[in-house]
Amino acid sequence: MTSLSVEILAADAAEPITSAGNAQLGIAVLAGIAVIVLLITKFKLHAFLALTIGSLALGAFAGAPLADTIKSFTAGLGSTVAGVGVLIALGAILGKLLADSGGADQIVDTILAKASGRAMPWAMVLIASVIGLPLFFEVGIVLLIPVVLLVAKRGNYSLMRIGIPALAGLSVMHGLIPPHPGPLVAIDAVGANLGVTLALGLVVAIPTVIIAGPVFSRYAARWVDIPAPENMIPTRPSEDLEKRPGFGVTVATVLLPVVLMLVKALVDIVVDDPENGVQKVTDVIGSPLIALLAAVMVALFTLGRAAGFTKERLSSTVEKSLAPIAGVLMIVGAGGGFKQTLIDIGVGQMILEFSEDWSIPVLLLAWLIAVAIRLATGSATVATISAAGLVAPLAEGMSTGETALLVLAIGAGSLFFSHVNDAGFWLVKEYFGMSVGQTIKTWSVMETIISVVGIVFVLLLSLVL
Repeated sequence: MTSLSVEILAADAAEPITSAGNAQLGIAVLAGIAVIVLLITKFKLHAFLALTIGSLALGAFAGAPLADTIKSFTAGLGSTVAGVGVLIALGAILGKLLADSGGADQIVDTILAKASGRAMPWAMVLIASVIGLPLFFEVGIVLLIPVVLLVAKRGNYSLMRIGIPALAGLSVMHGLIPPHPGPLVAIDAVGANLGVTLALGLVVAIPTVIIAGPVFSRYAARWVDIPAPENMIPTRPSEDLEKRPGFGVTVATVLLPVVLMLVKALVDIVVDDPENGVQKVTDVIGSPLIALLAAVMVALFTLGRAAGFTKERLSSTVEKSLAPIAGVLMIVGAGGGFKQTLIDIGVGQMILEFSEDWSIPVLLLAWLIAVAIRLATGSATVATISAAGLVAPLAEGMSTGETALLVLAIGAGSLFFSHVNDAGFWLVKEYFGMSVGQTIKTWSVMETIISVVGIVFVLLLSLVL
């Protein structure tokens, strides 16, 4: 994986829609990203519109015909939404059922009742990791930060000692573990196996979240020793639920799609015969669509009905879960359009040629590209989607394990150093009542640790795969 056959890949690549040289392409990429950053940060334009305009600007700077640029963008948008749109919708439904039924509270309350003192940071990282599996990062923050503030206040804990592990759990799940949008799109872009990526992602995620969460929180608590802000500590309204689902059944429901996809991955590795009856069955039930659909259908009973939801309320819950993800779907789709435009103007071949000259390992190159886009745009999802498009040609000829590690390298890079152009930065700052400097010393450093530790473990795994 440390060397590339550029000649073979170049022969298989599609003809670029522009004849621009590498210098012009490099300038076009920087200009396209700069347009996106400027529109998002300076003019506060929605990310979907910024990515759309940025894609058109990218094509224009590269000297591509406008009609071809539009065709590339719409093709990328359509294929991305078609590939991951249904999965995002199913994940949103599952997350909404988890929150509204009281299942999320049940997980939180049960673990907190069994943890105290030094065990509390570990309990918080466990809660965030479990809750973070089906939830979008922003949803997970909104759900868990009130719990973090309450635990810190009632238990007289340092806010950073409790908050950093929870944030680390959410962030690692978001960046490395499918079915989150970023990893899903990267898997689709490089042709990786979802089950294998999930399995290897868990191997990388566990030590990463431990180091960036409970371990780093000790130092973060010394650097920024602040109490939970009184004005942000929630006063929860009384619930109208008849009851809540049990802890065991809630956890089992959340983990069901993960288990199904892992079973598929294991059977694919052990059996490795597409004609085998067992593998045919697991290929179906372990596909992302069926696994998430099964979890949603089970959740309707184990979470919704267990909480006393009527058929009407179940229908209303599902309906309400879909409306908020419209923006997410369009942003992800536009990111896919930007990715496809990058590919079609020939940036992939440029990256191949540069990587041959630099002799940089493919995994490290993918990480560096994702880091650069993350720093420029502030979005982990945009960084993942764009970087996946850039390095997709490098996946040609890779083994199943190698393409999975490529996805994880991109995911790790997409989390590097969150700063002022990241919405998550401001969300954490406001909830925790910190200054910009304090947020950088805690949240931003934590994100960087996740990124660096993640790529280190990915590179270590590449030595044995």
